[in-house]
Amino acid sequence: MTDNKPKVLVIGLDCADPFLLFDQWLDELPTLKALARGGVWGRLQSSTPCITVPAWMSMMTSKDPGQLGFYGFRNRGDYSYKDMSFATSLMVKEPTVWDILGRAGKRSTVIGVPPSYPPKPINGHLITCFLTPGTENEFTYPTSLKAEVQALVGDYMFDVKDYRTDDKEYLLQQIGEMNTRRHKVMMHLLKKQDWDFFMFVEMGIDRMHHGFWRYMDATHIKHEPNSRYRNAIKDYYKRIDAQIADVLTQVDDNTTVLVVSDHGAKRMDGGLCLNEWLWQQGYLTLKTPPQGVTPFEKCAVDWSKTIAWGAGGYYGRLFLNVQGREAQGVVPAADFEKVRAEIAAKLEAMCDHTGKPMGTKCLIPQHVYKECRNIPPDLIVYFGNLYWRSVGSMGHGSPYTFSNDTGPDDANHAEHGLFILYDPKQTRRGELVGHQLMDVAPTILQAFGMAIPADMQGRVIA
Repeated sequence: MTDNKPKVLVIGLDCADPFLLFDQWLDELPTLKALARGGVWGRLQSSTPCITVPAWMSMMTSKDPGQLGFYGFRNRGDYSYKDMSFATSLMVKEPTVWDILGRAGKRSTVIGVPPSYPPKPINGHLITCFLTPGTENEFTYPTSLKAEVQALVGDYMFDVKDYRTDDKEYLLQQIGEMNTRRHKVMMHLLKKQDWDFFMFVEMGIDRMHHGFWRYMDATHIKHEPNSRYRNAIKDYYKRIDAQIADVLTQVDDNTTVLVVSDHGAKRMDGGLCLNEWLWQQGYLTLKTPPQGVTPFEKCAVDWSKTIAWGAGGYYGRLFLNVQGREAQGVVPAADFEKVRAEIAAKLEAMCDHTGKPMGTKCLIPQHVYKECRNIPPDLIVYFGNLYWRSVGSMGHGSPYTFSNDTGPDDANHAEHGLFILYDPKQTRRGELVGHQLMDVAPTILQAFGMAIPADMQGRVIA
C-alpha cells in the first residue's frame, strides 16, 4: 500500500472502557499507548441508551437513535402489548459513512458493525455482525465472500453462544476462539482487498466484561479475590493490543487510524425488577400472580386496569397504556404528561435495598433526541446510575434482585466509550474533552477531504 490516496482504518472495540485503557493499563498496552501519544485521545460520550444497538450505527451515521428510529436491541413494532422486534440492518434508513464514501467511488471493507445483518450492498466487502443467526444464513456482501471466509476459518463465529454462563473456562475458550478466527479473516481482507475505508468491530471485550468483571473489581458485590480469572480482562486487552500491532503493519503513512468504543463498562450491583415495582405501586395489574420467576410475556396482565409496564435490559424502558393508542388504554391522552412525570419522580426517588438513594435517572425521548421516529419508549430509565440493570420478569418477591434473569452477568454499560485518533500528518497531541460518538462520522469524512452532510449532528474531532 504505497499510493498517496488517503485511507481511514477504524478499529472498533465494543465496550472498551476509558478508565481501564487510559488510566489503569495504558503502560501495558504498547500499541495503543503509541497511537494515543502520537495523536489525540479521550472519552467519547455514548448514545442514549448506551448500548451496542443503536450506538455503533449512531456513530457511523452521525444521527441519534431517535432519528434512526430504533432504541435498543428490541423495539416496539406497533402499539400492541407484546410485539417487540429485533433491530436489523433493514431498519437503518440513514446513510452510513461507507454509503457516502461509496457514492464518491471509494471502496470500503466493513466487518461486524451492528446492526449489519442481513447484509446490504456496499462498494466493497462486508461481513455482518453478532446479530447474524448463523453461518447457514447469507452473511457477506458480495455473497461470494462467504465461501472465502469459510475456506479460511471454517465456521465463522459472530458471537459467543451462551456467554452468560457460570462455566468460565468454556467462556474464556470461546471468546479466544472467536477472536482468533475473526482476526485471521480481518488480516486476510486487509492484505488482499483494495480499500479506502476499513472498519471492524471486535466483540470480545464486551463479552469479557460481562463474564469476568467480578474477579477484577474488589468493589463488585460478587467479587472473588485471588481468583484465577482476576487478570482475565487485562490479559484480553493485552491480546487485542498485540493484534492491533499486527493490523498496523498493513497501513501506510497516508492512513488515519481511529480506535473507538461505543460505550464503556462498570460493575453491576443488581437488578431492579421494573414490572414487579410497577405492580407493587399499583401501576400494573395482574389477573393472577406469577408462580415463581416468570418472563413478563407469560404473565397474566389485566391490560384494562394497567397504567404502565416496562422491559428489561441494561437500561429500563417504560411504556404507558394510553387511551386511543394502545388497544386497552387507560391513561387519558390529556393526562399522559402528568402520569409520566409522576412515575419518573417515584423512580428517581427510589432507594436501593439498603435504604440509600439509588441515583436513578429518567429520560424523556422527545427531550433527548432531535426527532423520534417509529415508536420510542415513553421513558428511558438508567437505574442507579447504571450500576443496576432493568429486569422485566416478575415473581421475584421484591423490586431488587441479585441474580440476572437472563444468566450470570457481572457488568453494565457506562455512558462513556473512548477514542484515539492518530493521523501521521497531524502534529496535535494530547487529550481532548467534550466529544461524543456522533463526531466520528464527520471526522472520517474530513480525513478524505469530503464535504460533511449538513444533517450530521457530530463535529470533527480535532
